[in-house]
Amino acid sequence: MFTKILIANRGEIACRVAATARRMGIKTVAVYSDADAQAKHVAACDESVHIGGSAPKDSYLRWERIIEAARATGAQAIHPGYGFLSENEDFAAACAGAGLVFIGPPANAIRAMGLKAESKQLMEKAGVPLVPGYHGAGQDPAMLHQEADRIGYPVLIKASAGGGGKGMRLVEKTEDFAAALESCKREAINSFGNDAVLIEKYVLRPRHIEIQVFGDTHGNCVYLFERDCSVQRRHQKVLEEAPAPGMTEALRKQMGEAAVAAAKAVGYVGAGTVEFIVEQPGGYDQPDAMKFYFMEMNTRLQVEHPVTEAITGEDLVQWQLLVANGQPLPKQQGDLKIIGHAIEARICAENPENNFLPATGTLHVYRKPVCSSFSISDVRIDDGVREGDAISPFYDSMIAKLIVHGQDRAQALARLDAALAAVRIVGLQTNVQFLRHILATPSFAQAKLDTALIQREEERLFKRRSLGVDTAAAAAVVAELLLERSSETADPFSRRDGWQSHGVTERRFDFEFGGDKLQAALRYEPSGLVLTVGDVSGPLQFTPTGELVELQYNGHRDQVQTWQQGEVVHVFAPRGAAEITAIDALAHAGDAGSEGGRLTAPMPGKVVSFAVKAGDKVSKGQPLAVMEAMKMEHTIAAPADGEVVELLFVPGDQVTEGAELLKLKVAE
Repeated sequence: MFTKILIANRGEIACRVAATARRMGIKTVAVYSDADAQAKHVAACDESVHIGGSAPKDSYLRWERIIEAARATGAQAIHPGYGFLSENEDFAAACAGAGLVFIGPPANAIRAMGLKAESKQLMEKAGVPLVPGYHGAGQDPAMLHQEADRIGYPVLIKASAGGGGKGMRLVEKTEDFAAALESCKREAINSFGNDAVLIEKYVLRPRHIEIQVFGDTHGNCVYLFERDCSVQRRHQKVLEEAPAPGMTEALRKQMGEAAVAAAKAVGYVGAGTVEFIVEQPGGYDQPDAMKFYFMEMNTRLQVEHPVTEAITGEDLVQWQLLVANGQPLPKQQGDLKIIGHAIEARICAENPENNFLPATGTLHVYRKPVCSSFSISDVRIDDGVREGDAISPFYDSMIAKLIVHGQDRAQALARLDAALAAVRIVGLQTNVQFLRHILATPSFAQAKLDTALIQREEERLFKRRSLGVDTAAAAAVVAELLLERSSETADPFSRRDGWQSHGVTERRFDFEFGGDKLQAALRYEPSGLVLTVGDVSGPLQFTPTGELVELQYNGHRDQVQTWQQGEVVHVFAPRGAAEITAIDALAHAGDAGSEGGRLTAPMPGKVVSFAVKAGDKVSKGQPLAVMEAMKMEHTIAAPADGEVVELLFVPGDQVTEGAELLKLKVAE
């Protein structure tokens, strides 16, 4: 077995690989960029080597520096994790040329499966079902448009070298095809250095079900069952579960055997995932009618591999290390069994209410539920960050993966919701409450799954408050009272209990909640505190115990925690979380109001293009500019009708968060 490996990645996957290596007695070497000098994955490894600047192209994509680091530290093998260089055939070949073992498939297998069009032609020869579409080499835009018209709308344009939801566009009518093709090609060349695309029929009520496969150098290949990854936003996975709900044993066997056939067709070695699109022509309640089609093969470990580990009891990273060392697979197909049900939630720094725009910032508070890292347990968290770390614009927005396991799907759902309720993150926006909202939808709870679930359940998912204004305001008032109590001394005049020699003390609090201004009044009655929030009035009782406060108000009893950042109070309770702003009237006395006509960068990134020029008349919602940040393109639209006065940047410019991109004169 190897005595030392280098992990050519960062974040949670680097920590994940390091944990298994440590358990197996293998030393590890981390690599890091400027931005990651103090990162968790650096501390998780036995040694570390600096490889360059913060941008991936200056560090994690510089494979020659990574190979130099491996040779300098005496590592015998390189684990690529996922993303970055994990599916780079040149890197795999370079490792072999340098006398290093690439812990992944051979370069020729990566090459065969790396281009969607070529891989589909190969799968067709192997007898694996394919979605109707165009997978040829011709890339003339007019010809591609004709092919889309021939296939019939809706169609998907997909980057041939793509992955991770990038370089993919849904086109519902012929008039939209040309613009979608141009955008898709631009994102593909920026992300993969290859703008070739393929076109496929968009399957109605599609489910995204993938099969985990594993091969070794002795000719063995098995499938470790399936994962359902249908819940997606922007073509990227949000929740993944195993086994797939509603899967029949016959369909599981067919898909598993098709996946193994796909892997054997390219002489696959190591961990891989064969992804299928599954059509539900008979509806959600007729699994016997489901049809599956090959989409692509990911020639690496997947982000969602922990749910497979949970239902099989196997450590897939350990399997990778054993196979890369030339050993046979630990188990054969007949030895593998499904145990219970597992679900993974991706906790991301993003704003679901603003088209899932990625967020940056510092994890001022980062508290996790009681869990067990990198092991098979009821609750597990894989992460690569610690409290106080920053989420930067250089890498993707995922903070952590929360994985739960139960005897069945109902128990797993309950455990996931309870675990999400225990997550505490302050310092940037996250999707934690949005994930809880998904779990509560009838579609997800009843396993009526397809890739349009989020759009279908839009009314239940967006603009929804997890906590009511009464509870949020009551918690903010209590937080202020407890802060005042902490400054009391033995001097009776320092007491802040509202006592006065005559009458009743009443205090006013000004808040902003969900964009609305409101007032609250707290009266110090002889019988106790009475709080009025808007039209709601009633006794307020609270008992602090450490960081928790038992709060009773307006018929609710909650165990709440609060953290205050400036004027914003972050409130967490088992039934939800909220932010409420405590307005200091004196601090805002000089405010002149917001300035109209400004259009600013919502986060650090690069200006890709402008769709307008100075003097153009624009209407509210019209696309004005495209920015690239965190490996995704983001369209910035006009906030109101008006006229473009001036463009302040040119395509290619790097901009900071809040930088004004253009001046817009808003129409009267």
